[in-house]
Amino acid sequence: MTTAYDFSFTTLAEGKPLPLSLFAGKALLVVNVASACGYTPQYTALQALYEAHAAQGLVVLGVPCNDFGAQESGSEEAIAAFCDTRFHVGFPMTGKVAITAPATRHPFYQWIAAEVGEGALPRWNFHKFLIGKDGALREGFASAASPTGPEITAAVLSALSE
Repeated sequence: MTTAYDFSFTTLAEGKPLPLSLFAGKALLVVNVASACGYTPQYTALQALYEAHAAQGLVVLGVPCNDFGAQESGSEEAIAAFCDTRFHVGFPMTGKVAITAPATRHPFYQWIAAEVGEGALPRWNFHKFLIGKDGALREGFASAASPTGPEITAAVLSALSE
């Protein structure tokens, strides 16, 4: 059986391998992010969620993507600097990926589509997927869902308690 932990990204600025297996046994909130989006201020809430639950095993993973409104058009170095200086992001960030076009879609998002259908893929920036400690997809959350709102908080706490 394939799980999220079978996939790998690269790190944002360094371009080094970032296998999700590093996070096996932890709950993982994967968020496709963009620097010039109306939802970009969610970085603050994502950081707060990460800080509040990292000790219990939560990892937030930011995944830059330029597919939605071309709102992540900068270089990976520029994205890293933006996240650090503007939002003090301390959670892991990946290199930019493609999500919308099946031919160039990152394998993690191909897996999501295979698990729950194309319709469950992000339609915009800051869509969130919660992965359980076992690597299984637990739930997806629309862009507008606040990372520190009751819906995501309850789902994260449930995933951490499994």
